[in-house]
Amino acid sequence: MKIAFYTLGCKVNTYETESIWELFKHQNFTRVDHKEFADVYIINTCTVTNSADSKSRKAIRRLIKINPEAVIAVMGCYSQISTDDVFSIDGVDIVIGTKHREHLLTLVNKVLNERQRIKEVSDISRYRVFDEVNVTNFTENTRAFLKIQDGCNNFCTYCIIPYARGPVRSRPKDSVIEEANHLVKNGYHEIVLTGIHTGGYGQDLDNYSFFDLLNDLKEVKGLKRLRISSIEINELSEEIIDVIANNKVFAKHLHIPLQSGSDEVLGLMKRKYNKAQFLEHIKHIRSLIPGIAITTDVIVGFPGETDQMFEEMYDYIEEVEFSELHVFPYSKRNGTKAAKMKVQINGIVKSYRVNQLLDLNTKLATKFIEKSKTKELSVIFEKSDNNYTYGHSDTYIYIKVNKDIKLHNQIIDVVIESVKYKDTFGKVNRKQSISR
Repeated sequence: MKIAFYTLGCKVNTYETESIWELFKHQNFTRVDHKEFADVYIINTCTVTNSADSKSRKAIRRLIKINPEAVIAVMGCYSQISTDDVFSIDGVDIVIGTKHREHLLTLVNKVLNERQRIKEVSDISRYRVFDEVNVTNFTENTRAFLKIQDGCNNFCTYCIIPYARGPVRSRPKDSVIEEANHLVKNGYHEIVLTGIHTGGYGQDLDNYSFFDLLNDLKEVKGLKRLRISSIEINELSEEIIDVIANNKVFAKHLHIPLQSGSDEVLGLMKRKYNKAQFLEHIKHIRSLIPGIAITTDVIVGFPGETDQMFEEMYDYIEEVEFSELHVFPYSKRNGTKAAKMKVQINGIVKSYRVNQLLDLNTKLATKFIEKSKTKELSVIFEKSDNNYTYGHSDTYIYIKVNKDIKLHNQIIDVVIESVKYKDTFGKVNRKQSISR
């Protein structure tokens, strides 16, 4: 029986899709591309913005058209928040939210046998259990994601995710370590720790913290690189910075969301830091980890953001000198406090500001890459096209070399020869053993 998956949204969703596939692949299901004819389609949805909801609905309807007789199962954040909207789509057989996804195999088999529609979504606001479904292999990823927690307690005014995912729940440490060992044995050299609020790991545990987990993971035999997908600035304690600085297994890269470079906007967002605190902490990190890449997320056009506030943010980002920006125009999300704020920014204004920051991003990223020219960078190679093989350095620079598929899933030293953002060319150190 053929099954296809369609995943929207974040790295956590990618992990969860693979975890569901683990259930089905041991039950005589064959995985095909979502564009192909299948007997079962599973759509893992996103609800971070109104447009994400729209993309989720379009994906559901598109897959129904491919095979109207297929079992259509919808899971994830959008189905958790807007259960009835999803269930009202003609052709949807199963709606499940963001918990008890391990039931999905049983539910699909029930629909296959009985052809009765199923809605299994319940309140998640007080849910305290980390639902474990393991991953041993990734269908498309060379770098392995490892989900260590779920949920978020922050309730930023622009974000619906705490309502879709519930409170912070941390995965038991033995389960994390066991999966890390399995991934390494299955040939994964880099593991990316991920979660809805990754740095919140341990908030619900007794006498075990995110620092403790990092300390234990660095001892996993055979693991060559460990990366944190994202962490808040106020969660980077002195002991966490120290363990990253003094252990070669940690990538020299941290993704630290800024969201705005205006104190007034940060206050409206209900972020837990100001500009001065953020910059002071960044300088301290760089003093302990020279050459570290620091990437960030920025929201442009948040309600009430004036031209002056945007200019303040632009200058601040330039001062911090991030190695790369992920720039998002503010998008309304019904059900959040920000959606009800009076001064919503015109779309044309938002587009202009986004383009300004994208130009700044190219300048900053190029400057960071230039600093690495002539140095040997440790690169894990992930894919090839007709001419080149591509990979990420431990400092998260995307590098291409002359095509050589033997490099796939290998960590090799590379020297940058030419610098251009998103088109940086390097040369492999051929003195190394490819099997390193």
